[in-house]
Amino acid sequence: MDTQDTEDTGEFLLSRSGTANERLHAMIPGGAHTYAKGDDQYPEKLAPVISHGRGAHVWDIDGNRYVEYGSGLRSVSLGHAHPRVLEAVRRELDRGSNFVRPSIVEVEAAERFLATVPTAEMVKFAKNGSDVTTAAVRLARAVTGRPRVAICGDHPFFSVDDWFIGTTPMSAGIPAAITELTVAFPYGDLAATEELLTRYQDEVACLILEPAGHTEPPPGYLAGLRELADRHGCVLVFDEMITGFRWSEAGAQGLYGVVPDLSTFGKALGNGFAVSALAGRRDLMERGGLRHSGDRVFLLSTTHGAETHSLAAAMAVQTTYAEEGITAQLYALGERLAAGVREAAAGMGVGDHLVVRGRASNLVFATLDESRQPSQQYRTLFLRQLLAGGVLAPSFVVSSALDDADIDRTVDVVAGACAVYRKALDAADPAPWLAGRPVKPVFRRLA
Repeated sequence: MDTQDTEDTGEFLLSRSGTANERLHAMIPGGAHTYAKGDDQYPEKLAPVISHGRGAHVWDIDGNRYVEYGSGLRSVSLGHAHPRVLEAVRRELDRGSNFVRPSIVEVEAAERFLATVPTAEMVKFAKNGSDVTTAAVRLARAVTGRPRVAICGDHPFFSVDDWFIGTTPMSAGIPAAITELTVAFPYGDLAATEELLTRYQDEVACLILEPAGHTEPPPGYLAGLRELADRHGCVLVFDEMITGFRWSEAGAQGLYGVVPDLSTFGKALGNGFAVSALAGRRDLMERGGLRHSGDRVFLLSTTHGAETHSLAAAMAVQTTYAEEGITAQLYALGERLAAGVREAAAGMGVGDHLVVRGRASNLVFATLDESRQPSQQYRTLFLRQLLAGGVLAPSFVVSSALDDADIDRTVDVVAGACAVYRKALDAADPAPWLAGRPVKPVFRRLA
């Protein structure tokens, strides 16, 4: 067994990780560089600190090995230390990583990206998703002359910048005047979106949304948004941070056949290396360049945006996806996992309480209480049992490095967790199985 023995009470200790977490909190606000990686997202005293990873497995500093899901917040879709990606990165590291003028790698990376996403005509690279989504918003405001941003209120995250974070419960430090310029529309409801655009006639610069999420877009929905944006003179922006590569190599726009004006990519693009992309129509993108007669838009200007090794990683990822059929592999692995988890949950009598959702390449799970309402307590119970069984799974988002044995092992651990889940439901109280405070939502007003 890769992890320490445990009873269903969840007795499982991570002493070295606990000490390292205290060191992290002493120096780093939140104890992590991404809120979603914080130890408040894990059962108390059970937030492993990672030593290393290879393929679909990671090891913590206490010596435990885990099958990992949602790797790198969905960014590591090929598995850790993928050989083709590492080979490309090492080749560029020996040639220098950053220069005073563009590298030829920037030409090659742009050509490769635009061949992968043929619905885009120009691309600009950066290091993280927030930079490119904010650049898309700024560009939309510049070309339309309008102040408001319309976000899909059903999607959880777009940017760390004020125009979005001001709409969340963690809005401290953001002036109300900025927040008021962001309005929300519901996913899948064209009538409500048109009502919003009519209410703010000639004020909305763009509609920004994830083109798909845990549910499929209703028939005609994305095409309807395209028509609404055209009719109301606003820019349609697809946030493809998650859907890029996992839905198809060209993202959701490639799968569903609806072309946005602008789109943003990241996460899977670099397999864990820092690279993101803003892509879109030439006439819009050129406003951030030098070959137009209008007012200049400060689109993106990043010291490290064109680091050669990250762009080389992106090219290797795209090549691997195309040559090895990675997207199809992700679907197959996800379908096997979802079927196994659902069968295990049903077999233990908790099929209506542990619910797997989403596209096979991007699975999440919901933990529901006795009344079938979302429950952080039951999520804590479930995560605790998974960790003790050697499965690190804040979601069930697969990487192509998983094999059938990993999936089967995961399903076995889930079955054991569901047996404990059933006991808690029968007792109508999960508290005895938590051994501490419940996990917390990322976005909340107070720590």
